[in-house]
Amino acid sequence: MRKAKVERVTEETEVRIELDLDGPPGARVETGLGFLDHLLKSFARHGRFSLFVEAAGDLEVDVHHLVEDVGITLGMALDQALASRAGIERFGEATVPMDETLVQAVLDLSGRPYLAFAPEELAIEGAPGGVNAYHFREFLRGFANHGRLTLHLRLLAGREAHHVLEAGTKALARALYQATRITREDLPSTKEVL
Repeated sequence: MRKAKVERVTEETEVRIELDLDGPPGARVETGLGFLDHLLKSFARHGRFSLFVEAAGDLEVDVHHLVEDVGITLGMALDQALASRAGIERFGEATVPMDETLVQAVLDLSGRPYLAFAPEELAIEGAPGGVNAYHFREFLRGFANHGRLTLHLRLLAGREAHHVLEAGTKALARALYQATRITREDLPSTKEVL
């Protein structure tokens, strides 16, 4: 039963997420930000997860708070669903093309939060639906910190924001699916703790 329900309420946002790592793939998502909805639905489909997201935020100020807080809450849900992390594969890697774009995600469900975001140094053009590469970085930072995982996301080719963010989301989802599979009975660590 690798499921989680998490609610996070601040003065800027309200986010409710339900995640089932083994549930039937699919998503019901409503954040008030169409492009973020698109990314989260893609995340569920390519990660083969069951995902429910209901979120609202101060979009009249900027998209930043909502995008970041959804990432934080999704990370919290992942951490809760993984529980002790016993039996998981732990590591995952996926490289995803989208036309001229190529993005690689490599992750370790180690319990140690870290984000390396290679698109940061590059000129990513555009902000589909108001979401740019820096907002995506904050989404991933919240996800990695609260999901307690190490994540390296590298842009190998491309500059158009829609393609970069969507390919990045798909690569993350596919790597996460790989890493969360149950393939053993023990903890995948010589320390016997994650």
